[in-house]
Amino acid sequence: MNRQLTESLETVLAQIAGMLDALTDEEYRRSLPVLSGASIGEHVRHVIEFFIELDKGYVAGDVNYDSRCRDRSIEQHREVALTKLHQVLANLGRDNKPLHFTMDTGVRVTTNYERELIYNLEHAVHHMALLKIGVGMLTATPLPENFGVAASTIRYRQAQCAQ
Repeated sequence: MNRQLTESLETVLAQIAGMLDALTDEEYRRSLPVLSGASIGEHVRHVIEFFIELDKGYVAGDVNYDSRCRDRSIEQHREVALTKLHQVLANLGRDNKPLHFTMDTGVRVTTNYERELIYNLEHAVHHMALLKIGVGMLTATPLPENFGVAASTIRYRQAQCAQ
């Protein structure tokens, strides 16, 4: 397993866990107009379920994010989300292997586990940017400066500051 990838995933998932710790259950499940009526919990569930589908796909050899089970308990209860996040973290050390990626539309392509981990990392960061906006509407609790910021953007900003 690519250690740098694992560390990046651990950092991002720990940031999500830290955000969950800072919210109340009511804040976590509150519908927010700024998120088109979605809640923080719905976005967190969505991110977690992609990792869960990847774990299932690792075993089966075929990943289909479209077929995920939408577990409302993840979006309603922070403790359930935290438990699922810890399960995702525990499964990150798997060896890379070839997989198929299938969509419900019938598209099927060859991929591999590490490539799908990268996809899930970028997918999580994208949703974290939305989460940061939502959390900002709910509470004054600060999130890490780079919460929801892509690694390439962080590097770009650092290079701009160095000039």
